[in-house]
Amino acid sequence: MIDKATAERIKETANIVDVVSEFVTLRRSGSNFKGLCPFHSEKTPSFYVSPARGTCHCFGCGKGGDSVSFIMEHEQMTYPEALRWLANKYHIEIRERELTDEEKREQSERESMFIVNEWAANYFEDLLHNDVDGIALGMQYFRSRGFRDDIIKKFRLGYDVNDRLRLAEQAKAKGYNTDFLLKTGICYKTEHNEIMDRYVGRVIFPWVGVSGKITGFGGRVLDSRTKGVNQKYVNSPESEIYHKDHELYGIYQAKRAIAKEDHVYMVEGYTDVISMHQCGIENVVANSGTALSIHQIHTLHRFTSNITLLYDGDAAGIHAALRGTDMLLAEGMNLKVLLFPDGDDPDSFARKHTADEFRKYVEDHQTDFIEFKSDVMLRGITDPTKRSQAINSIIQSISMVQDPILRDTYIHDCSHRLNINEVTLINTMNHFISESRNRGMNTHEASAQAPMAQPTQQPMTTQPSPSQQASQVERMLMQMVIRNGEKIVLKDVEDENGNLINMSVAQYIEYNLSVDDLSFDNETFRNMLQEAADQCAANDDFKAEQYFVHHHDINISKIATALSVDKYLVIEKPDANDNLYTEEEKEEEERAKLLREADHLLNDFRLDYLNKQVEQLQNEIKQCSDLNQSLKLIPQLNELKTLRNSFALKVGRA
Repeated sequence: MIDKATAERIKETANIVDVVSEFVTLRRSGSNFKGLCPFHSEKTPSFYVSPARGTCHCFGCGKGGDSVSFIMEHEQMTYPEALRWLANKYHIEIRERELTDEEKREQSERESMFIVNEWAANYFEDLLHNDVDGIALGMQYFRSRGFRDDIIKKFRLGYDVNDRLRLAEQAKAKGYNTDFLLKTGICYKTEHNEIMDRYVGRVIFPWVGVSGKITGFGGRVLDSRTKGVNQKYVNSPESEIYHKDHELYGIYQAKRAIAKEDHVYMVEGYTDVISMHQCGIENVVANSGTALSIHQIHTLHRFTSNITLLYDGDAAGIHAALRGTDMLLAEGMNLKVLLFPDGDDPDSFARKHTADEFRKYVEDHQTDFIEFKSDVMLRGITDPTKRSQAINSIIQSISMVQDPILRDTYIHDCSHRLNINEVTLINTMNHFISESRNRGMNTHEASAQAPMAQPTQQPMTTQPSPSQQASQVERMLMQMVIRNGEKIVLKDVEDENGNLINMSVAQYIEYNLSVDDLSFDNETFRNMLQEAADQCAANDDFKAEQYFVHHHDINISKIATALSVDKYLVIEKPDANDNLYTEEEKEEEERAKLLREADHLLNDFRLDYLNKQVEQLQNEIKQCSDLNQSLKLIPQLNELKTLRNSFALKVGRA
């Protein structure tokens, strides 16, 4: 693991303008730089880079951050991978904490397996391009599929000669340990202890992970030998570095396009992915005919929330479209389905159309998943029992949808489509949600839980980021802490020990909330406020914005970056009367201004709290079935309303 000191050195060394300039053409704009956003398509530059803050931000799509988070987003890397990328750019030696002997052994073994896989991928590529059989058989197969040379190289396609001993012999001759040929599954050992090649006589499709490392291989028998062959495809067995339910074919080649398009196409096979790339559509991956797993969905969700399943229109394609889709909905993915007309699949359709034609066809013919499932499961069904089972399955899928407005829309649509009372459908959906909760949900079920739906209009909500889950006043208070947290608002205040101290913005806000026994609803904000107050007390050089924007927790760094930038770019004009005031008077005026702003927001926060308490007690009375209990609660409500109203008058919010 990269130690904290090295990580901090990397962040301090990285120049945000220098880093972003590797990917974006920047022009100076005042003290900042601007260019076209690399995360979405635009014609007018809205992507700004601030050398002073060490951050970048797009005023169009909202993406940005410091050097580390920019590389993470643009290159689709993990936090450690982005740090290593920057360390390599600035020639910084990575210092890692001392690993245990067991960790060293495991790390060494994994690295060795990746090294062997990389060698094998090169071996297969070399055979395809330079071996007589590779050119005559392997290359001829790829040519028959219409693959160009650049696409063959892009996906590192290969060929394995029809000699079961040759690969192991070549590996040993190069000094590779045969144990790792077996652990990766490239080879297997016979009962006579011979080490045999798993993929002989097949064309090779390497599986490349998100980071660019070869995790495994798929081998396809050539068309002339498919008749009577039990296994058309042979894939790597499970290993320390290859888990079939974790991998997505084409993810490495597609990750940038997925992030930029904010959309991913899911297909079934290798050739579907490759043909779509050759057609000009790169935001596509395959799960190779297996049901989607939670791991694969999480990988995709790093890049986008929008997915369209593309399958052929036969029974197998319909079955494939129905597999794993509840998990996609539960994970908050926006799901569409498209079945190609008879005789076509993504591979054949891509070979006959341009990228624009392909996209237009998908746009015109893709179907919302719930509509697709309704059509498939209810088409021609008249038996009441089977129809009831199908409707239950559809409603169960709707119960997985995260967005309450979307759930409400689906229920309303199903009510009209199926001619069933809407309240009945809502009750059925609530039953499914309750069942999930009562079962003691696993990870993906837990993410599917949602508020119990009612046959009334739901409030407008979206899946929020940690900063968006907070109320508006919480967000404004936190923004004040990020921008001005270290600035002094009160001087020579007596603490509990009788010592005179200066109180910063962060300390003042934290103190006022704690005295009233209040706190932010948002846990991340609570932690950030406490951390800011602690840093102000312990460190005279603390600068809140710099500290949080470059925070070691990348989530906090992103929140701080978003809060540190203004929604609108403001060009400040110099005050003509500025030179009439002394520096001390200017500082005093700034302190007074910050104090007024903090008090104003704190009073808004207190009023919000009282309003929530009133609303909560009103709901409790409304739902209470015990008359005596209701009568006991009413005086409490009246007292709380009186307190709320008097506070509102006091602060001028009535």
